[in-house]
Amino acid sequence: MFGKKEENTKPHAKPKPKKVEKPDVVTDEVVKSDSETKIKADSEVINPIAEGEAIKETTKKAKANLDVGDLLAHENEDDNNNKVETEDSLTSLRLQRSRKRIWADLRDGIDLKALARMDQKSAREEVTSAVEEIARFRNLDLTPSELKQIGKECADDMLGYGPLETLLEEDGIADIMINGPDTVYIEKNGKITRANIEFRDNQHLTTICQRIVGAIGRRVDESSPICDARLPDGSRVNVIIPPLAVDGSCMTIRKFQKEKLTLEKLMDFGSLTPSCAKLIMAIGRCRVNVLVSGGTGSGKTTMLNCLTRYIEPGERIITCEDACELQLQQPHVVRLETRPPNLEGVGEVTMRDLVKNCLRMRPERIIVGEVRGPEAFDLLQAMNTGHDGSMGTVHANNPREALSRMENMIAMGNLSIPIQAVREQIAAAVNVIIQTQRLRDGSRKVTHVSEITGMEGEVVTMQDLFKLDILGEDDDGKLITEQKSTGIRPKFFDNARTYGVEQLVLDAMEEAYDS
Repeated sequence: MFGKKEENTKPHAKPKPKKVEKPDVVTDEVVKSDSETKIKADSEVINPIAEGEAIKETTKKAKANLDVGDLLAHENEDDNNNKVETEDSLTSLRLQRSRKRIWADLRDGIDLKALARMDQKSAREEVTSAVEEIARFRNLDLTPSELKQIGKECADDMLGYGPLETLLEEDGIADIMINGPDTVYIEKNGKITRANIEFRDNQHLTTICQRIVGAIGRRVDESSPICDARLPDGSRVNVIIPPLAVDGSCMTIRKFQKEKLTLEKLMDFGSLTPSCAKLIMAIGRCRVNVLVSGGTGSGKTTMLNCLTRYIEPGERIITCEDACELQLQQPHVVRLETRPPNLEGVGEVTMRDLVKNCLRMRPERIIVGEVRGPEAFDLLQAMNTGHDGSMGTVHANNPREALSRMENMIAMGNLSIPIQAVREQIAAAVNVIIQTQRLRDGSRKVTHVSEITGMEGEVVTMQDLFKLDILGEDDDGKLITEQKSTGIRPKFFDNARTYGVEQLVLDAMEEAYDS
């Protein structure tokens, strides 16, 4: 049997050129086919044009085969990508379902009052252990890393600020902008990018907002939908909720670095030159009245913090702010904060009330976090009544515009003071204006250090001590700038000599002659 099988399969394994016998009757079709084959063979031998066409046809077929191979390779790659995306979607769906199940059980089973009596570390450990117990009881398919992640998320939701905890812990983030429960942007290294976090829904976001403002005794609800607050580390928070925010609750956080910025660090960042830093250091020490001017996010508060480092430790300093964010290092500091009205619309304490009151508190320096209204007049009065070295910030695009802004804010108080008298008081009270600016490449620079010298007629006169020039742009899109001293001797030089910092001023001015 084996030999018969081998005999039958042998012709199929190795076919011969003529696998069938000739037919007994030769048809016209066979004759026609043989003649056409012969003519074609003869033409291929004797006709070079036909040979070229054959080569082209062969090349076309080869190319077609190559294209088909590439297409198949791309299709295989797409299939693999789709497979990975499908697996990721299934994993995400599995985690989402597990998270909802754990959160529902945790919310119903844990004792919130007992958590409130614990310290932060013990409370987080309690929540994490409860999450692990629920996962074992429900027999959820979770890896150790996934279980740890869900435990942290639950602890952040119950004890912290939910998804914001990840962004608040990350260094280098300057601003956090929440435009709704599923739209969060951050500013890092001068660039705005979208963050990979989101809230469950608008109610979740609103709850986090209420938790932040409630920590400092303020409220945000439909009757009071706008609120300014601060985080424990001093970061500034602004909240606005529906119905004013149409697309959901919005929150903006101006986040401060854990490591306090100094003039030395600003020099490392390229915000100012060593010579300009020496002059600003002298300004902070020799008790001259300073306005820090600039746009939103230009670094006004940072510069004000740097200036306050050079105040003598024994001086009594009183700060007035809407939300306390200044980080003074001196021991003798009194921090005051405004208060919004209550539900009945009474009990409001404005910035002007604080500035008026601090004049009765025997201050040596008054620092106003942001001058934005009629309190500008009270600050000028304080500067003119023996409180030398007072400081404040104002929103303006250049030093000249900062003076105009001060005039307009004084006019908001309906004091009926002639404009000439207002300008004379500004010229007498303010000594130096430090202008900060955020350039189009995202960098923050000190663009002007200007000194007010007096009045000429109805115009307040000033002179630039340092000025920033934009020279061009490099290949990476970074602006090429040059910050140089004008070499002008400042009017407050005698004051600098009184406090022993005249050498700092001279060193700063000599840069103009050395270059």
